[in-house]
Amino acid sequence: MNYRKVNWCFLGMIMLHLGVVGLLLALRNVYSMGMVTNLLVSELILAVPAFLAVLTSREKPNRVLGFHKLKVSSVFMIILYTFLMGPLTTLLNAISMLFVDNAVVSISGEVLNLPFLLTFFLMAVFGPVCEELCFRGVVYRGYLKSGNVVGAVLLSSLLFGLMHMNFNQAPYAFAIGVSMAVLVEATGSLWSSILMHVVFNAQSVLAMYFYQRFFPRVWLEQTQAVATSEDMIAAISVYLVIAVISTALAVCVLVWLCRNQGREEYVLWLLREGKSGKKKGKLISIPLIIAIVICLGYMILNVVWQ
Repeated sequence: MNYRKVNWCFLGMIMLHLGVVGLLLALRNVYSMGMVTNLLVSELILAVPAFLAVLTSREKPNRVLGFHKLKVSSVFMIILYTFLMGPLTTLLNAISMLFVDNAVVSISGEVLNLPFLLTFFLMAVFGPVCEELCFRGVVYRGYLKSGNVVGAVLLSSLLFGLMHMNFNQAPYAFAIGVSMAVLVEATGSLWSSILMHVVFNAQSVLAMYFYQRFFPRVWLEQTQAVATSEDMIAAISVYLVIAVISTALAVCVLVWLCRNQGREEYVLWLLREGKSGKKKGKLISIPLIIAIVICLGYMILNVVWQ
């Protein structure tokens, strides 16, 4: 799996997404997709092209995806790393809300009408697994073969952010993508990013149901409140301080994980290669540019139509 195949794969995902959206618009008078079907289809749009890419790569699936064992101690530290990265995502979410609406809150009412276990499975298990197989598996590892590690981390994370198709989630999805790609390098296993993604989504789902069940008035106020720019800027100032401290601690955890998984020499070699000035392989191709333009156009239209 090289960068050209990865870029075609991503373009295929985007076209599949647009095809589904177009079909639903054409059938809107006779069929309305429920939330369960919506969640399933949105993840299968990622999983199916990624699965086909693995099948056609002529390589062993584990070589393409990178599943390797994690130490038990590493598992607990990955959970800690996930929570330490939380304030940064909260900060980026708050900054984006100065310009656009919160995309998650807008669908929370429909989500909370579903049975808890079903929602938990779809959003905290099925979704993260599909997305990690796609973006930290097929996409990131495909780009990594170019030898451009920094480029692979940043570009795979950018595509992960764009795939959310809205300006609210894209910035913090990019940050999460970077943190998970770096985590995969530190641990040497795709299991680490899957675990991080599961924990991240699980705490969001649990928080939604917890507040709705035990503090319904607080939840209603949070979802219906319209914060002023002054309120958001004040909140951002607080989040910024917390995010700087927690992200610094997350980096310390990352270093510990690297040593615990026996990846220290490999990571040091990567850093030396990055500073060597050697020419790195290409990652950009025409299909990728087309896909990015389509994503940005779709996101802009969503803002205009709201």
